[in-house]
Amino acid sequence: MTQGDSVDPIARFADWMEEAAKSEPSNPNAMALATTTPDGIPSVRMVLLKGADTRGFTFYTNLESRKGGELRSNPHAALCFYWKSLERQVRVEGRIEAVDAAEADEYFASRPRQSRIGAWASKQSRPMVGMFELEREVAKAAAKFAVGEVPRPPHWSGFRLVPARIEFWRERPFRLHERIVFRRAEAGGWTTEELYP
Repeated sequence: MTQGDSVDPIARFADWMEEAAKSEPSNPNAMALATTTPDGIPSVRMVLLKGADTRGFTFYTNLESRKGGELRSNPHAALCFYWKSLERQVRVEGRIEAVDAAEADEYFASRPRQSRIGAWASKQSRPMVGMFELEREVAKAAAKFAVGEVPRPPHWSGFRLVPARIEFWRERPFRLHERIVFRRAEAGGWTTEELYP
């Protein structure tokens, strides 16, 4: 195992994401987000990464959704990115923290107007009786905010996964894949090691 200031998995991730943005046909920032219920039952779904920096990996959601509830009740999660065009995968594990209101407001304001309306209309993860019910809620929200800006709903915000472990996987012939894992060191920085495929 090695440790050093030159080891920077966030910079490596940014390089891989930049390459994926050029080669993936759709949503290179798509990631599987794994959460668990309070009693440990896992749940996974695809979400979109909206930021990655030294603080962690940021995404947004309806706080009243299933994922929102699970993240609040057990603030640990895992992410998995897979870029088929590059034959690469990145796995990230760590603790969850809420983004602050100013950061959530800034991102919400950058979304298309119809997406902001949709955030007010959708009762995410709850049962509905057909698409007409959703369309009715969208129409009501559109009428409510017909003039002026659409503010961020109180039930909509973001989370940041603060990584403790990041694994980079690259496909190699004959399933002799490259696996390099970075673990956050207690003293700061990262330790690295290679894993058998």
